[in-house]
Amino acid sequence: MRFSLFSSALVAALVGYGSTIALILSAAKALGASPGQTASWVFAICLAKAAGSAFLSFQTRVPVVLAWSTPGAALIAATNGISMAEAVGAFVLAGGLIALTGALKPLGRAVALIPDGIASGMLAGVLLPFCLKGAGAAQSLPALILPMVAVFLLVRLKNPALAVIAALATGLVAAFASGAANLPALSLPLPTLTFIAPSLRLDVLIGLGLPLYLVTMASQNLPGFATLRAAGYQPPVRAALGTTGAISALAGLFGAHTISMAAITAAICLGDDTHPDRDQRWKVGLVYAGIWVCLGLLGPVILPLLAALPPALMVALVALALLGPLTGALTGAYTPPETRFAATMTLAVTGSGVAAFGIGAAFWGLLSGLLIYALEQTSRRLRA
Repeated sequence: MRFSLFSSALVAALVGYGSTIALILSAAKALGASPGQTASWVFAICLAKAAGSAFLSFQTRVPVVLAWSTPGAALIAATNGISMAEAVGAFVLAGGLIALTGALKPLGRAVALIPDGIASGMLAGVLLPFCLKGAGAAQSLPALILPMVAVFLLVRLKNPALAVIAALATGLVAAFASGAANLPALSLPLPTLTFIAPSLRLDVLIGLGLPLYLVTMASQNLPGFATLRAAGYQPPVRAALGTTGAISALAGLFGAHTISMAAITAAICLGDDTHPDRDQRWKVGLVYAGIWVCLGLLGPVILPLLAALPPALMVALVALALLGPLTGALTGAYTPPETRFAATMTLAVTGSGVAAFGIGAAFWGLLSGLLIYALEQTSRRLRA
């Protein structure tokens, strides 16, 4: 097997893990997850990505690279008043809806009817509050965080994909070297999966499960399919949705949120540098899967290191990691002129964090945007 397959898969996996693992920990904290449940979440989602990538790549002979839903993790981290068991119910629902989208054409068409600008506005509203917290974190710990930001900005000029990993490495070194964090006792026991019986609460299913499904579809799966198409491959849409949805529903029972098609990390694995023969490039999915199994097994070492860091440093790292997705969401929200006002309302309501009837802001943001869009469309038709 060519070494380039390994190097591409390794870079893609490290970028995916290092750039947003802090966000997974923030999401687990928001749900009040125990250390065991948090560890199970990380281990289960690593195994889910590995299984899905290997299965789809082998079955379709297309280099399929999966990711965890970064906007989904941000959505979860923005919630409050939801228990881990209730969130698991939402995770299972989101995974089931993704699988149904691949199996039932009417459901896929219904999702496609949501204007791109409004879907992007909802995503921007989810991400914006996290990015705004970065400046406050830097103000509270400038000696640690400002060097991390500087490294992020400099590395981003050369290689945007590695910028967050470089910032994380800088933050780790600075925190432990300065004494702001104490090195924990490290060991490498085998990680375990913790079954969490889902608790079905209607407002959580609507306020978290449904938005989690929508942001995963609109912000992860659709760009992921587009990335494959741009590389000259026919994306296995129905197989990918069925597989990722079913695996997400299963992994959700062990605390993990949804997995999806990758876009940025997938691009790392789709070029000629990975393999000059595009018909052999699918093998990168198998190598990628193996690396994710290893990352899952290393969770008992990685998670205590991150947990030992000052909370403000982790807040700043999350803010840096989400600047790229926020840029993409804002671009998508304001590119179509006919949905700009509706997208703005969606962003404002979602970003406010308001919850009504126990249902979270993302749902109300999406609903408000769709209502305004419908009113504007009706008005245009009446004037025509």
